[in-house]
Amino acid sequence: MNIIILGVTGGIAAYKAVDVARQFILLGFEVKVIMTEHATRLVGPATFRAITGNPVAIDNFADTGAPIQHISLAREADLVVVAPATANVLAKMAHGLADDLLSTTLLATRSPLLVAPAMNLEMWRHPATRSNLEKLRERGVFVVGPESGSLACGEEGEGRMSEPARVVDTALEILGMGGSLAGRRVLVTAGGTREPIDPVRYIGNRSSGRMGYALAATAKRMGADVDLVSGPTSLEDPGGVETIRVETAAEMWEEVKAIAPACDVVVMAAAVADFTPARANAEKIKKEGRSGLTLELEPTRDILEHLAGSRTPGQVLVGFAAETGELMQRASRKLREKGVDMIVANDVSARGSGFDSDYNKATLLFADGRVLDLDRMPKEELAVRVWQAVLAMLEH
Repeated sequence: MNIIILGVTGGIAAYKAVDVARQFILLGFEVKVIMTEHATRLVGPATFRAITGNPVAIDNFADTGAPIQHISLAREADLVVVAPATANVLAKMAHGLADDLLSTTLLATRSPLLVAPAMNLEMWRHPATRSNLEKLRERGVFVVGPESGSLACGEEGEGRMSEPARVVDTALEILGMGGSLAGRRVLVTAGGTREPIDPVRYIGNRSSGRMGYALAATAKRMGADVDLVSGPTSLEDPGGVETIRVETAAEMWEEVKAIAPACDVVVMAAAVADFTPARANAEKIKKEGRSGLTLELEPTRDILEHLAGSRTPGQVLVGFAAETGELMQRASRKLREKGVDMIVANDVSARGSGFDSDYNKATLLFADGRVLDLDRMPKEELAVRVWQAVLAMLEH
């Protein structure tokens, strides 16, 4: 297991380091955190301890019972990430100063170094900071960011720490880790569909698309080439993912049909409408003069079933079963009838889980009869669990 040493310094962006640590953990890294004294005033060490499962190192003179801390930490690191990297720590690194645990570890390590600068615009522009950063680059230190945007001081401009996902992606590139899905092409569908009644109204559902987007972003981070076919959603396109936006079930089918044959894995996480109006009015249907309105509906194409019947040899096919009752019975029947390799089943009526939530509680059902119950967890974490299960199938 690769070990990441995460250095957290006393910038207001220290809160972002929590998500950096979490994302590394989800990807299977062991993370050991070193905090400066100032950083502990912004984020509690207990937070990092809970996320990483490791004690947080702060004091150079702490009696840990282990070998000299800064030497042992420096030697076991596969990569050291400093996020946020304040102007102060960049200056220390540039001039070889070592007056606390983090700076002594940075001076002692021979592993790659990645810094994510974060500071006020004027501090970032100061010639001393730019000179220090140039020295670090010349020594082979990797730099990610900063970005432009709103700063803690209320100003706008460059100096904002890069988002955790970009920091982690840069770290993976440095480590030369294409990821466990490297060389694989995957297709993910996400969101609901909108079946038009007239130019104004449609039949839809409450799917936010978050689960599918988490699956697509995670697959990309694990090294895959990812195509995402998405129904309407307010979510931003995941970075590095080929995203195709559609509206209707018919449009989703056309895109999936074209892409799926070239993919190693297809994950159908979209909540595709089961029915669509037989006829969509060309103009808005008026209320005046009507005592009611009857819609004639017809079934949409069962995309998952068609994929199972035409998939290429060795392709892994995953479906989702979003139910509101008799979850296991219905999911088992769907697994059997559709002929897929795995069904991710979840009760979307459960409080704090499913549609329009950041969390999900799911059960994975496999074609070989295995069943894996998962606790309620963030959708990003569930995405990792799903891909781990897919990897196991790909390796057989």
